[in-house]
Amino acid sequence: MSCSVAQCLEVVGEWWSLLIVRDALLGVTRFDDFQRRLGISRNVLRDRLSRLVAEGVFDKVHYQEHPVRYDYRLTDKGRDLSPVVTALREWGDRHTSPGGPPVRLVHTACGSDVHLVHRCERCAQTVERTDVRVVPGPAYANGLIPRAEPRAEEAAAWR
Repeated sequence: MSCSVAQCLEVVGEWWSLLIVRDALLGVTRFDDFQRRLGISRNVLRDRLSRLVAEGVFDKVHYQEHPVRYDYRLTDKGRDLSPVVTALREWGDRHTSPGGPPVRLVHTACGSDVHLVHRCERCAQTVERTDVRVVPGPAYANGLIPRAEPRAEEAAAWR
């Protein structure tokens, strides 16, 4: 499918994959630490890490000979998933966490919370969903864009 969302989900769309990436973004690198934190079975974790290494999300780095052990370190491609994980966390904070956010991202320099925003590439202005439109890109596949403008109720829901 010629859709970037579908292509992303091919790589990290499985339940455990983004949780593994989330923990790696928090500094976890060792198999046993992923396993302990996530409560995931060893064979499922091994399969997911192997797939993420094969997809270039992680590098597998040898750190011990007897027994042979590896660190799993995020690549640039893996670190680029940080805003994806943050967007999912913020959605979960808003819609599934009635007691408030379990964790916060805090700006080190001033101590304020950090949130994702959309910015214009040219003028750096913050933009809302109603300020943008979807247009075909260089790899556009016919039919991918169902209509030019969102319905009024969709636009209101995005705010």
